[in-house]
Amino acid sequence: MNSSSATPPKFSPLEATLDASLLHDPHAPADVSDPSVDPKRMAMVRGSTPQLSGETHGLLRSRLRAAALAIFVGSGLFLLAGLFTGGQVSPKLDPSIVQSLSFLFWVHVAHVTLVGASSVVLMYMCPQCMVKMRTIEGIVFGSTAIYFLLASHAELVWLATLHGAPARISGMWLFLIFTYAIFIPNTWFRAVQVIGGIAALPIGLIVWLDLTHQHVYNAMTMKFMGFEVLTILTGAGIAVFGTHVINALRTKAFEAQQLGQYKLRQLIGRGGMGEVYLAEHQLLKRDCAVKLIRPEQAGDPKALARFEREVRATAKLSHWNSVEVYDYGRTEDGTFYYAMEYLPGMSVADLVDKYGPMPPSRAIYLLRQTCDALAEAHALGLIHRDIKPANIFSAQRGGVYDVAKLLDFGLAKPLVRSTNADESQLTQEGAITGSPLYMSPEQAVGETEPDSRSDIYALGAVAYFMLTGRPPFVDDKPLKILFAHARDPVTPPSELRADVPADLEAVILRCLEKRPGDRYQSVSALEEALGECESADGWNRLDANAWWRQPGRPSSTLTPAAV
Repeated sequence: MNSSSATPPKFSPLEATLDASLLHDPHAPADVSDPSVDPKRMAMVRGSTPQLSGETHGLLRSRLRAAALAIFVGSGLFLLAGLFTGGQVSPKLDPSIVQSLSFLFWVHVAHVTLVGASSVVLMYMCPQCMVKMRTIEGIVFGSTAIYFLLASHAELVWLATLHGAPARISGMWLFLIFTYAIFIPNTWFRAVQVIGGIAALPIGLIVWLDLTHQHVYNAMTMKFMGFEVLTILTGAGIAVFGTHVINALRTKAFEAQQLGQYKLRQLIGRGGMGEVYLAEHQLLKRDCAVKLIRPEQAGDPKALARFEREVRATAKLSHWNSVEVYDYGRTEDGTFYYAMEYLPGMSVADLVDKYGPMPPSRAIYLLRQTCDALAEAHALGLIHRDIKPANIFSAQRGGVYDVAKLLDFGLAKPLVRSTNADESQLTQEGAITGSPLYMSPEQAVGETEPDSRSDIYALGAVAYFMLTGRPPFVDDKPLKILFAHARDPVTPPSELRADVPADLEAVILRCLEKRPGDRYQSVSALEEALGECESADGWNRLDANAWWRQPGRPSSTLTPAAV
């Protein structure tokens, strides 16, 4: 980053307390240490059932806690009963059996302690910590399975050795299998894996002892062994089927009660204000994207107001290059949602990250369309405030490729200051919200009110990224990037990529002027300047169609827009 002797701008107290999540570089690798980051979920999810991530997280914690308490109470009662009724060991017993009894007792104590501690931990655990909750799940059911395995071994050996009789061990294992199936929300595939693993333990133990232990072999008839194995397998099968039925009912309830006439099919993406699903209107049979905000998010009036403002702002826009909003509503349990057009394609961020910097002609082609969309928004009194490569989408619409779509007006703000106190408070809260890599100096500093020329600066920063593959300023520390936007000169794109035309470079650098008065004063003027560049006529619909149809291009499996 270039240094400057100029006095650094003063940042407002609100800027000094910026949330780190608002300063995240969207082009940096995902932080895998953050359990909330799941790159796989940002892609199109296979299958036709909704991914009820938010509900599943909270439900898993409560159900797992209930299961841990049930196992703790049940195992604890058997431990107390053993102390009062089985504490006296007959001196006639074989010393090895006495020793194994003592060992099993302490294993029982350890198991009860571990499960009890797990239930306490679950009371204070964040429901979004899925890795930790799955670990606790493994501890609760894994320790129970280990204890049951040792107890089953002891019963089979003792009864066969002392009385020449087989032991029925299927009861305790059916308890564990059905406890897991009833309490833990799961897909049927994962239920098969876990329940199948639990059922394999006693079956394997029976077969192993029948082959290696003489007393067990003598006591265990084929009929008895077959009955025990069949009982366990039948119970496991019923448990897996029950898990599938419960999950299907929960999915149906989610579809019917929360989103009314919209059937959720696939998760498309997640953002700061909610989740986006590929959905189908049940009556019109039309694909659409449904964005929703959960009741726990809607519990904050400011979050809800921002969501409603996004809906109203986007619904005002009718330009071909803006996302069209179809519907808006709220379900009985408080889930807010709105339906918008479904956009197959790729964002500018994904295009550049996957295929490298764009030819100048294609960049101009997409930028001019984005200017048209912004012109309508500015004419309606809205500034976007979060223009970035991820929010400019190259979509396929009506058989036409490279249709630019401007996404996510969630941070849109009226150009005229509202006299409403609540609206003003929302505006102040979001005043510096945006992407630091593409934020105008006035947004970064916060000393002057951003206007439409802030969007022009951000669009220039996006153009810089499209041509060079990187933003105008890059640094590990977001606050340094904000300072750089306010005071540091921009490295000309031609120094990073020699084939950038001089006329296009001049347009971009004018967009990136520090003072708003030195930039283009309207997106219409910017669009006109882009149209006068020598490369402006070098890309058209036919070129776009040919590019997307090339071997290796994702023309047949276009990724929907994660709005």
